[in-house]
Amino acid sequence: MTLPVEASPPASYFALPESDNVPRQRRLLAVGAVVAVHLLALLAIAYAAIRPELPPPVRALAVRMLEEPPPAPPKVEPPKPLPPKAPPKPALTPPPVLAAAPSAPAAPTAFAVPPQPEPVAAPPAPAPVAAPVPVVAARFDADYLQNPRPVYPAMSRRQGEEGKVVLRVRVSRDGLPLSVEVRQSSGFTRLDEAAKNAVERWRFVPARQGDEAIEASVLVPLNFTLSN
Repeated sequence: MTLPVEASPPASYFALPESDNVPRQRRLLAVGAVVAVHLLALLAIAYAAIRPELPPPVRALAVRMLEEPPPAPPKVEPPKPLPPKAPPKPALTPPPVLAAAPSAPAAPTAFAVPPQPEPVAAPPAPAPVAAPVPVVAARFDADYLQNPRPVYPAMSRRQGEEGKVVLRVRVSRDGLPLSVEVRQSSGFTRLDEAAKNAVERWRFVPARQGDEAIEASVLVPLNFTLSN
């Protein structure tokens, strides 16, 4: 015989909390609002830190023109009383002038003549200075010297070279050339050398100062000309 089994009363249990009925979108909006508030606060702090300090506004000064007070009138001093006039002085009668009797003319007084200074002798005239003895220049064109003419270079003849050479010659007391240099060139070396070679063998009349022969310089011109 099967005994009926009594059903045991249901065990007690705790029910799970009901699920949040707030929609998901609202939660996302709330989180976004909180984040936005924090970002705005951070931006405000950063802007306050880097914001340049503006100078305080300058107050405008009010300027007013002050009118100068009119000048004070000059003080007029009362006229000073005039001093009392002194009584007129009585006129004085001049004493009578006595005329003196004419006296005899006085004898002329004798004056002493001062001694006259002795005349000073004039200084002696300077002795005449002897005139310098003139210098006679040296000569190279005397007939008796018989100086030979320069030889015309054959190459210069063929080339048709012409010109004038001026030589400066230092002449000794014996009439010999000490040095010969070209003072003015003809423009051609061959002609200049031919002139120097000839004059170095010349004889000269030495320069003289009075009766004495001296050493001096003389210019010797030589013309090289081709004749037809």
